[in-house]
Amino acid sequence: MGIESIVLLVEQPCLNSLLELTWGQLYSGMEKGDFRESRPMADNRLGRLFDIDCEAEILDWMYLVECEPEKNVKSSLQNIKDGSEGLLKLMQWASPGQWESWEARTYLYLDVALGREIANRDDLYSQSTWNAIIQSLAGIPEEEFAQKVCLDWMDRRKKLGETLDETKDPKIIPTYEAHDRTSRLLVYALTRWNNENGLIGIVGREHMDAQKWGHGDFNIRNMLNS
Repeated sequence: MGIESIVLLVEQPCLNSLLELTWGQLYSGMEKGDFRESRPMADNRLGRLFDIDCEAEILDWMYLVECEPEKNVKSSLQNIKDGSEGLLKLMQWASPGQWESWEARTYLYLDVALGREIANRDDLYSQSTWNAIIQSLAGIPEEEFAQKVCLDWMDRRKKLGETLDETKDPKIIPTYEAHDRTSRLLVYALTRWNNENGLIGIVGREHMDAQKWGHGDFNIRNMLNS
């Protein structure tokens, strides 16, 4: 499987409530499951870590970091080397869900949405690209965008001389269905991001340095330094 592009939706009030705790309160609360009722409701169309798995990741990370228990979480994160990684883990806790796509397929979806070719990985994850994507997909029906994506994908296969006959390639139907589903969910996730107060979108990818996730004021490094 390839590297995944991710749009992580984050509820700011939930995140802020965690950052205002002391380090000791955060560790104890995660250990005892005290924050589960205040975690955002999971979006049944998007994926996210189960409570117990997300708690375990946060606790495992905190265990390896030396911080004074009575210190504020945000100030603690600001003063440790990999504080950005810790903030990303707390964002995952404060998330109702995330959009995921193989990076190689994300190029296709963004090409179609913007009507241009995404030049490279820097372009794929740039703030200007994602600002344009949000504007381009605002108000468009999910099925309309999905149809454009699937037609573009089929056209690309034809130009490469690849078959569209499912009897000759059993992967045709599953791949078509995956493009249809993932492109619909991109519109859905961006609509939530764009329309809901207190909800922000953090764009990143697997294995990307945590401080590079997000854009502008909501770039993780900038959030830590604010």
